Amino acid sequence: MEKIKMNRRKFVGALSLGTAHLLFSNPIYAGVSQLSSMDPLQKVKLGNSGLETTLLGVGTGVHASNRTSYLTRQEDEKSLALLRHAYEKGFRNFDCADTYGTHGMMAKVLPEMNREEITITSKIWVRGGGIPETERPDADVVVERFRKELNTDYIDLVQIHCMVDENWTETQKKQMDILENLKSKGIIRAHGVSVHSLDAMKDALESPWVDVIHVRINPYGIAMDKPDPEEVVEVIHKLHKAGKGIIGMKLVGNGQLRNDSKKIDNSLRFVLGLGSVDMMIVGFEEKEQIDNYLERVEKALKETRS
Repeated sequence: MEKIKMNRRKFVGALSLGTAHLLFSNPIYAGVSQLSSMDPLQKVKLGNSGLETTLLGVGTGVHASNRTSYLTRQEDEKSLALLRHAYEKGFRNFDCADTYGTHGMMAKVLPEMNREEITITSKIWVRGGGIPETERPDADVVVERFRKELNTDYIDLVQIHCMVDENWTETQKKQMDILENLKSKGIIRAHGVSVHSLDAMKDALESPWVDVIHVRINPYGIAMDKPDPEEVVEVIHKLHKAGKGIIGMKLVGNGQLRNDSKKIDNSLRFVLGLGSVDMMIVGFEEKEQIDNYLERVEKALKETRS
């Protein structure tokens, strides 16, 4: 099937005119939905990883770095109330990382949750900066610290965080092997990577080690690996076809679209309509945002089916 070309200006223009459905006549954007219902918290499988979780997950890394984030900077009880509210609403996926500083927060609410129903993700930081220490211990040492901080026997998904190099699977081979060993022991259930460049994403495509990958995706090219969504979507489709679990992040452009209701809805419709993004992570700051996004995602699911 010949791919229909559409430049970014026309693409965004179609979204702003409310004709997003026309975009899916382009094979690169048209996908077959794997979703079983209009429930924004329906259970989905993350590729062939063996992990099953909710379509929508809670990101705890809003404006995060150096083990701080919005949730750690605001009053503790507000953040704990947000996590509890998400669980009560039916969220079963909580996305953490060493750079976010939210392990201890999750540990406080985890006893109130059914651990077997919860999917906890965390990410190892191997680059310079990002965390206070200059040392970068091996993954087994780091994961053991994560387990203590989270107060859990196992972690569902551990990823290497924020890879940008085109050959990261070579430079991080030692850590990948260690994580594979931890997986064989049941200390973690799956491993993978979050990427912040198209080259790193393509490298993940070639690696059978990658169970689950975080990808930056929205229709506007904001805070993405390339400003042209088509370039990114093409690789995401290939990753999905290869059996990788795909977690979409930066749906609202790292918060840049947060005050534009129409663009938020466009982005949700776009990502859900691809058919190759298994689940989506959204960083929430207030409980009300959780309720708002549940309504938005339900609406978007209905629109992508119509």
